[in-house]
This record gives sequence, C-alpha cells and structure tokens, in this order.
Amino acid sequence: MNQETRLERDSLGTVKVPEGALYGAQTQRAVDNFPVSGMRPWRAFIWSMAIIKLSAAEVNNELGLLDDQYAKAIIKAAGEVAEGKWDEQFVVDPFQAGAGTSHNMNMNEVIANRATQILGGGLGEYLVNPNDHVNMAQSTNDTIPTAIRLGCLWRFDELLKVTENLGLALREKAVEFDNILKSGRTHLQDAVPVRLGQEFGAYARAVERDTERIRRSAQGLRRLGIGGTATGSGLNAHPEYHPRMVEKLSQLTGLELSESDDLFESMQSMADVADFSASIRTLAITLTRIANDFRLLSSGPATGLDELRLPAVQPGSSIMPGKVNPVLAEMLNMAMFHVQGCDHTIALSAQAGQLELNVMMPIIAHNIFEIMQVMIGSVSAFTEKCVVGLQANADKAQGWLDKNVIVVTALNPLIGYRAGADLVKEALASNRTIRDVAIEKAMSGSLISVKEQRALKPEEVESTLNDLRRLTEGGLIA
Repeated sequence: MNQETRLERDSLGTVKVPEGALYGAQTQRAVDNFPVSGMRPWRAFIWSMAIIKLSAAEVNNELGLLDDQYAKAIIKAAGEVAEGKWDEQFVVDPFQAGAGTSHNMNMNEVIANRATQILGGGLGEYLVNPNDHVNMAQSTNDTIPTAIRLGCLWRFDELLKVTENLGLALREKAVEFDNILKSGRTHLQDAVPVRLGQEFGAYARAVERDTERIRRSAQGLRRLGIGGTATGSGLNAHPEYHPRMVEKLSQLTGLELSESDDLFESMQSMADVADFSASIRTLAITLTRIANDFRLLSSGPATGLDELRLPAVQPGSSIMPGKVNPVLAEMLNMAMFHVQGCDHTIALSAQAGQLELNVMMPIIAHNIFEIMQVMIGSVSAFTEKCVVGLQANADKAQGWLDKNVIVVTALNPLIGYRAGADLVKEALASNRTIRDVAIEKAMSGSLISVKEQRALKPEEVESTLNDLRRLTEGGLIA
C-alpha cells in the first residue's frame, strides 16, 4: 500500500518521510539504512533522552542562549515524549550507526517537529530546529552515555525490589524448612546430612550478596559526563552547562546524580556500565545455579529426588497426561542465559572503545536495558509463582537420608576413617544401611574404639547415629 509522504532535506539532500511522522530526514535515512532486527529502543532509552533534551532546554534558556518561545515549546514536547505519548515515533533499529547519532537525531527531530506544532507550524517546517535548538550544547557523544546511565537508574529501584523480594521469599522458606533433615550431596554423590533450611538459607544469602553487589555498582552510574559534547572538551557548551545540567537532571528525575570528575574519561569509557552489567550477570549466575537445584530436587517425582514440590502452574506435556514440569525454574534458566549473553555483548562493546569515543554505545544501551527488563520480569515471576508456593517432601528427604551410607561420618571420632570406609563398602555390597551393619558389628564385638582400643557397645553406635542433627549445626540460617 502506498503511503503518503512529505519531502524533507538534510545535509545530504532530500528524503521522503511518512506524511504524519514526527521524525524527519535523518531518522528516515537510518530506517532505510538499518533494516536489521525489527527491534525498537526500550522505553528507558526514550525516557532518558527526552529528559536530557528537556533539561538542556531549561538550562540553555536560563543561561540566555535559547529564546523563551523555543525553550517552552521544546520543554512541552520533550515532556510529552518522556511520558510515553510518542513512543511509536522512535523507529531506529538498535543496530545502527555508531555512537547513537541516529537515535539522538530521532529524538531531536521528534521533539523539534512536535515543538513546531506547538508553535503553530506544520511537520517538516521546523520552526524549532532539531540541531540548533533541541540539540543545543550537546553531542551524541555525551547525550547517549548520559542517557544510558539515567535509563539504568530509572529502573534501578524496581530491580532491587524484585531481587530483595526473592531473597526474602527464600529466607522464609529457610525458616519453614529448618526442621527437615536430608542427605547432603557433593559431586552429586551422597554426603553428610544437612537441613533443608540450611540449603535455602544459603540460597537466600547468595541472592542478598548479589543484590548488594548491584547496589554498589550502580554508584558509578551516577557520574554524568553531559556537557563534554563531542570529545570531552565541552566545545559549544557554556562553562556552567555541565554542573547546571547535573543539578537540573537531579531535580527533574529525583535521582542522586553527580558531576564527572573527568569529562574525557566519561566520553571514552563504558566501564561503569560494564561494571553494572557484570554485577547483574553475577546474580544471573547465582539464579541459574538455584534454578538448576530446584529442577534437580523436584525431579521425578516417582523416579527422581522429589524432595521439593514446585507449584503446579500448567500441564507439562501435550501427550503425557498428568505430567507437571518445573516450568518457572526452566523459564528462569532461559532468562538468565539471555542476561549473560547480553552482558557478554556489553563487555565486548565496552572494550571496543577507541581514542575519544566508544561507538558501540547503541548496542550497549539496548542490551543493558534488555538485561534489566528480563531480570525484573523473570525474577518477579519466579518468586511469586514458584518460591512462595514451594513445598518440601519431608518423607522423601528422610527416606533418602536413611539410605545414605555417608552418615558413617558421624562414627569417625569413634572408629576412625578407615573402619568407617570398610563399613560403607559392606553396607553397599549387602544393600543394607550403615546403622544395621554398624550395630551388627558392635554386637559381635568387632567395632573397636580408636581412642580407647575397646569394643564399642551397640547403644553407643545407636546414640551417635540417632544424633544426626549434630552434624548440621555448623550453619545458622537466621
């Protein structure tokens, strides 16, 4: 279907733009040049760029550099964009020209055209100029890294909330399951007993520690390099522009922000973003491990471990009636693999910076915002639909523990390591429990105390093996 167009001009010539589009020639060139993924910028990226344009209009107006009528129109238009009114106008693929010039110009053109409408003009008339007015005292090279930082901080509290909620839910399960003794496992082989609550206390502590890592790494994002313009020198920006912009952005966003102590470093380096991404990747590693444990501990139920019962949220098979799968843990695995992949892209892109600029910022932006979206959504679902409703199968846990020959470790102080190993071999060979084999030998007088060089009494063996909880007292869960 033919679409009505209007003709716009940029420094390279004329371009046909959809008649009703708020964007202009440079955005259209990017759409034509980069039909790559079909993806659009994340809302966080649109919001953060709009807030920068709004703040710049206010600051430049206060400095006497931007006329009142232009400033007011830009401020109104940028405010509409920040609120999400024109999201459909942001059409540039994340895989675009280096540094993010296309995204910056998409923003400049949308605000300029909307501001022109506010002043009574028509689309493409540009009473408000996208470069001279909307982009005043700015460059792609300082707005994009600033927008990445602001966009991350915009959803930061939301991210912390879901990770904290997961930690709390795991902590509650640790208390609930604290009385359940079970077989510990190392190397996926039987090991000395633990309490199920201790396993869950460790999960909770790991998530809590990762949450704190994320909190610490976010502090580096609060340093803004806005005002460095093209290379960090601040060319074409007022000497007061940088500090005023940081102050203005702090006021408008309610975020704790600070001035960069080196604008050139802020232009060159994406290390703060890479650090923040890496801290989330560490959480993804932890959550992958926990999800794997959930799947293993809930395996079966008839032919697996079956120590955990995950909430049944949907049928598990299109052919096997009654099958229920650990779908929330499976979802979390997939989400965390994706997060780690996005982080790897960020790491590669961060190291690809050259001289005064990192031109890989568009894909850094897309991936860090995607990481936050996926982490927030997946952790929230896993917590609410899996962890909160989790149940323990105490009978199965006790059954496995009863068969665990490694409980012989409790007898080590009485009979020594070598005699204990012999008991294990005999128990496994005869398919009997350690308790039965040890008591039989004690009754025959062949189980010798290594300290006192005397035959142990059956009741001494019985008492020691009955006190398995003593083996689990090393780890507190609260």
